[in-house]
Amino acid sequence: MNAARRVVVDKPGEHRLVSGPVPAPGPGEVRVAVHAAGICASDRELYDGTRDPGYVRYPVVPGHEWSGTVDALGEGVDPALAGRKTVGEGFRACQACERCHSGETSLCTAGYEETGFTRPGAFADYLVLPARLLHPLDDDADLTAAALLEPGAVVAAAVLRAAPRAGERIAVVGAGTLGLLATQLLAASTPAELLVVDPRPRPLEQAAAMGATEAATPERAAELRGRYDLVVETAGAPGTARDSCLLARRGGRVVLTGLPEPGAHGIDPIHLAFAQLTVAGVFGAPPAAWAYAARAFDVGLLRPAALVTHRLPLESFGDAVRLVGSGDPEVGKVLLMP
Repeated sequence: MNAARRVVVDKPGEHRLVSGPVPAPGPGEVRVAVHAAGICASDRELYDGTRDPGYVRYPVVPGHEWSGTVDALGEGVDPALAGRKTVGEGFRACQACERCHSGETSLCTAGYEETGFTRPGAFADYLVLPARLLHPLDDDADLTAAALLEPGAVVAAAVLRAAPRAGERIAVVGAGTLGLLATQLLAASTPAELLVVDPRPRPLEQAAAMGATEAATPERAAELRGRYDLVVETAGAPGTARDSCLLARRGGRVVLTGLPEPGAHGIDPIHLAFAQLTVAGVFGAPPAAWAYAARAFDVGLLRPAALVTHRLPLESFGDAVRLVGSGDPEVGKVLLMP
């Protein structure tokens, strides 16, 4: 291919499909031929202009959820990576600060840099990134399903933080992509109960098929407050962080992964103190979570394929963004397929 295409969002609400030279990887970098790239709510925020200005840099090529095949190697890169199916981390951590040295690269103090938000992303024919960010997959991996391993890594980070134990009562709040992937990983910990909460019928049906022992509406979940050893919140709706804390038993654990917009309902500090809850937040995923997600995918614990409902060509980016923001209950994961 003598030319490569990419979607460029120049500013909120304005995008174009651009053709140019095929990018070349520099020292320590690889070029990946993109197979599929997922669109999530944060991409919709980027396009609408509602993402926090500190977490996007226009003009930008979006696309932080992706899968592909290593197509070219820069100087100094392990030749064994050539031709490998792969996914890769999005955060471009500095590798030098105290947090990076401790392995907490998603807490890098050098400033925020991420593929698809401040660096060119995967809504393109090719993606160039540091080879150290790759997580190669098995040769027979389903690359369409693997495009969901970025949210899979976020879920893996939440599960590693939560440390579920066999026989616990666990609840997942939200049955979108994050919630359904969390259901799969948490089901593997053999909980006594695994509740999934969502107001929509279709995701609740999917949750039941993915290991939930009960799939319930928020109204039903309100009757179960104070029951769960562990609650993983994935929805990012205005009240779901508060509701997740209310679902937890006294002394229970809550992990928040959803990102609500400003103005969300606060968590009652008196309840936190009296109930002696442990509350943790997850934003992005460090390398250990990516490695866990890739391994869980390779061995079949993470099964994202059933979440994909739409596959569109790169030139249909505008249609794909509209689908993600449509509110249609039949729209699950939307992929662009360069």
